[in-house]
Amino acid sequence: MGLLDRLSEFLGLRKKEVHVLCLGLDNSGKTTIINKLKPSNAQSQDIVPTIGFSIEKFKSSSLSFTVFDMSGQGRYRNLWEHYYKDGQAIIFVIDSSDKLRMVVAKEELDTLLNHPDIKHRRIPILFFANKMDLRDAVTSVKVSQLLCLENIKDKPWHIWNRSPYWWVRMIWEEIVENEVTNK
Repeated sequence: MGLLDRLSEFLGLRKKEVHVLCLGLDNSGKTTIINKLKPSNAQSQDIVPTIGFSIEKFKSSSLSFTVFDMSGQGRYRNLWEHYYKDGQAIIFVIDSSDKLRMVVAKEELDTLLNHPDIKHRRIPILFFANKMDLRDAVTSVKVSQLLCLENIKDKPWHIWNRSPYWWVRMIWEEIVENEVTNK
């Protein structure tokens, strides 16, 4: 049992189900990140690009996650908005080494944040600056600047840029659990 599980048990928090949207451009690493967030016995060995979307379900001791892994290919991005209403948290994945498409990622983020089903909700967002190990990657500070994350004042958010993935999972559970249980 992890620290967050013990704390939630101590505080008497009930089990919660959380619907998470995993968004970002194609080839940013969304499916890999989702795979690493799952318990080790549920992780897949083979990761293939997502066409359309896929749904992953997994549990921690205190939270049950349903993650919508949405394809980031241009022709599928218009499907994202059909899932905004039911989303309770967002993981937005950025390929830190793809400087050319950082502008496209910002445009998609702006579209997301201004959508009526997201705009007026205090939905937690984890920005994952992925692929930091590649030579041409920009820092998470630079990613934050390029995406103008400092302008997001009405939603709890955090940018993460490093492994091990279990830290991401722990922080993610803490952010989501705080937001879901405080409603």
